[in-house]
Amino acid sequence: MNIVIIGGVAAGAKAAAKIKRLLPDANVAIYTDDTHVSYSSCGLPYYIEGNFTDYKSLLVRSVEEFNASGIEVYLETRVDKILVPQQQVLVCNKDEARLVKYDKLIIATGARPFIPNIKGVKDFSNIYTVRKIEDGINIREKMLKSKRAVIIGSGFIGLELLEAFVKNGLEVEVIERNERIMSSFDPDMSKLIQERLETIEPRSFNFHTNETVSEFIGTNGEVNFVKTASGKEFETDLVLLSSGIVPNSEIAADAGIEIGESGAIKANKLMQTSVPNIFACGDCCEEPHLISGHSVWVPLGSTANKEGRCAALNAAGVYTVFEGVLGSAVSRCLNTTMSMTGLTEIEAEKFGFTPVSAIVTKNDMVSYMPEAGSMTLKVIADKVTGLLLGGQAIGALGADKRINSLASALVGRLTVREFGKNDFTYSPPYSTTIDPLLDAMSILCSKIPRHC
Repeated sequence: MNIVIIGGVAAGAKAAAKIKRLLPDANVAIYTDDTHVSYSSCGLPYYIEGNFTDYKSLLVRSVEEFNASGIEVYLETRVDKILVPQQQVLVCNKDEARLVKYDKLIIATGARPFIPNIKGVKDFSNIYTVRKIEDGINIREKMLKSKRAVIIGSGFIGLELLEAFVKNGLEVEVIERNERIMSSFDPDMSKLIQERLETIEPRSFNFHTNETVSEFIGTNGEVNFVKTASGKEFETDLVLLSSGIVPNSEIAADAGIEIGESGAIKANKLMQTSVPNIFACGDCCEEPHLISGHSVWVPLGSTANKEGRCAALNAAGVYTVFEGVLGSAVSRCLNTTMSMTGLTEIEAEKFGFTPVSAIVTKNDMVSYMPEAGSMTLKVIADKVTGLLLGGQAIGALGADKRINSLASALVGRLTVREFGKNDFTYSPPYSTTIDPLLDAMSILCSKIPRHC
């Protein structure tokens, strides 16, 4: 059996390793236009910051290790076309183009940074995006020679790079076209994120919301100024574009594979596409949302690994279901943890729920402990059914474990009443005597008493 995998970062590498273990006699090949295979792109901001100095720490598995296990890896090699009737792919590199036969095809093409249509965006060498190993190397080298930076976009990646730049002594301007930073959170929580970050002293960064970049101005091949539509100009030594990403789904669409509303590949719970013997996994495809039931596109490394495994199992004939996602995510910026799971309050209304919410601000551990820090937790439930719908947490390091607990409750379809019966661990270095999550349940119960 010939198994071809397009893409080799998280989902593709995971699929290859799993299917080779399941079908040791199969011919398994990974084709990627990247220069590396099987690496943690999520770790790039922390490499740039300087938490570790050898980028090879990001590599999960080398080409040599894949080859030793019987998996062929072709770097800097594109798959330009899928020929569905012939069950072949057109493979191209700098030396040749050839057709490769497949019995099972797994598309794991991932996603790429969105490049906004800004005058001069393609003209200067010091405008960067973050996706590949080389991006991290180039940004770190430039950062260490710079005094000022402009970040366009204030999502997870934008704020992770804000931390990296600030900790390396740069003055940073963050430009955000929306009216608030971290717009994936509810407005009240986004506001808290910005307020918390702006209390940091000495503060060497500024947020500029409701601003759109109109032009990059520079000399000798490098940007010197970033101009906004309102007429502001920011001097800079480097620019980071973190305006989002888009799925690499064009090759699938060209082959007649169904594409979802998000622009990502539509796959079922077995990771099968609309075309027989072709599977899709990772950042290039949609998933069902476990709360709303709608198809969503939530590109995350953890999801990509789970989907890669599921695709491999089903391609090998082992029936396995990937149920979906909650969109659980966590990030850090300047000692502020930002985490979320399930639906926001805005999303809950959009999908037809009647949401009620509880907001609790409390220390993550007993206040007399020297490591204690404040966090704000927001939990959302449905007024009609009492079901928990989602949550967000901002602040001290313990914020993420509250969201992880809540994510487990969402998978289990627990109500406020059921979750309120939890027996959480307690010790002064780990929690307050009544955990903030249980405080939130008490508030929700007061709003929906017939469910408590």
